[in-house]
Formats: sequence, structure tokens, C-alpha cells
Amino acid sequence: MANLQTNENQTTKRGFNLKWIWSDYSVIIAFVIIFIVAALMNDRFLYPQNLINIFMQVSTIGIIALGMTVVMVSGGIDLSVGSVLAMVGVFSVLSLNASGSIFVGLLTALAVGAVVGLMNGLLVAKGKIASFIATLGMMAAARSIALYTADGGSISGDVQGFTNIANTELGMIDLPIIIFLFLTFAMYILMQKTRFGRYVYALGSNEKAALLSAIRVDRIKIGVYTLCGFMVGIAALIETSRLNSISSSSSGNLYELDAIAAVIIGGTRMTGGKGKIVGTFFGVLLLGVLNNMMNLMNISPHLQGLVKGLIIVIAVLFQKRD
Repeated sequence: MANLQTNENQTTKRGFNLKWIWSDYSVIIAFVIIFIVAALMNDRFLYPQNLINIFMQVSTIGIIALGMTVVMVSGGIDLSVGSVLAMVGVFSVLSLNASGSIFVGLLTALAVGAVVGLMNGLLVAKGKIASFIATLGMMAAARSIALYTADGGSISGDVQGFTNIANTELGMIDLPIIIFLFLTFAMYILMQKTRFGRYVYALGSNEKAALLSAIRVDRIKIGVYTLCGFMVGIAALIETSRLNSISSSSSGNLYELDAIAAVIIGGTRMTGGKGKIVGTFFGVLLLGVLNNMMNLMNISPHLQGLVKGLIIVIAVLFQKRD
């Protein structure tokens, strides 16, 4: 009888461990599986230049997704990131051309992104507007401002050396990849090792409990949206520098959906309180590998959205089973 009970306890413990491993590392497991499948299906996939290209292609969305992770862990969402990227790009190029200084253009991008994020945070925290509605309004407003300022067209940078920001290589690695990796590490430290990170998780888990615990909820909400806007500013700077121009009509289109997809695939719950920066990092890479694999297989780009949508739905279904 004792042996039977011991076997049952071991089975239960083993099952619990397997569930815990899948819950915490499912996105990494999925990434490894898809990576292996892609390598087996096409010899060109493992070429060093192709792998670097994948990183380059996801670096902009990846940086936005890092900021989106913090917002979604807090229980909110930011639908304005794509339009804000276009607006930030327009203002940064205008300031760059007017001043002739790369530093001024860089500072403008970071400042405008942070200010827009601050406005989102104030609308949500002080205005008591649902994050979906507040950022939806900001999405329309930012795109409209970008279109009006650029007369509905594109604006190019006139300062030599501006393109070096996104097109400089350190060894074989492009600078945007290094920035993405550095920001991933910095955001991991922020969310896992600091009081701010603990408060964000507490807010997302139970806002009323966070209030009763003397956490200044409004400040945390404003902080997470400001941080997300700052990250959009960095992404806008990289995107604008890479092309030496920004399109007020097309730049940033659907970036919010790609960022949200990467965050959800990475294991962050839509309701908040659970999520990891590492999960988002691998979620971004997983989407990058999938897009690259479909391109190598000459799959129509019109079908790539279908694949991405199915992955999001599957990821949410697995979250519900946890």
C-alpha cells in the first residue's frame, strides 16, 4: 500500500514538473522545433547571413514588443505603437534636417516617443479611460499628425551619417541587433530584479490588492506607457535611419499587431500579471523564423498573415489550459 502511494506521488510530481516546464518554456520549445524544421526544409536557412537577416528583420518589432510586454503585464494594451512610430519618425527627420545635427534628431525621437507614451499613461491612469480606447484614439491621432506634417508623403534625411545608426556593423553583427539584445537584457533586469517590475506584476495580477498594498498604481501605469513610448522612439530611430526616410502613410502599419502577437506567443497573458521578457524575445524570433521560412519556400506573402493568426490563437488556447 505504501509503495502504491509512493508511485502515485511520484507520478503526480512528474506530471506537475512537466506542466511547469511546458508553462514556462513552451515558446522556447516551439522555437527550437520550428528552427529545426526550417533548417531541414531549406539548406539556405542556416547560412550565417540569413540568420543575421532574421535578427535584423525582427529588431524593430522586437524593441516595440519589449515595451508592449511591460504594458500587457500591467493589464493594459497599447494599440498606438505603429502610428506613433510614423509620427516620431517624421518629427525626428524634420528636426534632423532643420538642425543639421544627428544628436538633435536622436533626442527628438526619444523625447516624442516618451511624451506620447506619457499622454497614453495619463489618459489611462488619470482619465480612467480603458487602455484599448485611449490608445486606439492615440493611434488615429498620431497617424493623422504624421500625415498632415508630411503632406501625406515621405520625408528623407539630409544629414550625412544619419544612416550609420542602423547600417553600422560591429564585426558581422549589425548595430540594431546589438541594440535589441542590449534592450532585452536591460528590460529583463528591470522586470525581474527591480521594485518597479514587481509592482507591474502586482498591478496586472490584482489592481485592488496593489492599491491596498500602498502601491502607487497611477504612477506605475504612467510609467509603463511612458516606457513603451520610449521604446517606440528607439524603434522609430532605427527604422528611419535604415532607410534614411520615413513614410507618413505606410511606416509602422500593423506593427502593433506584430508586437502583440510576439508578446502573446511569448506567454504574456492578455489579462496581465504573467509574462516574461525572455518569452517575448523568443516569440519575436519565432515569428521571424516563420516569416523567413515561408519566404524561402516562396509561400505567398498574402498567406503569411493567416499563419501568424493561427499561431496567436493556438498560443492563447494553450494559455487557457495552464
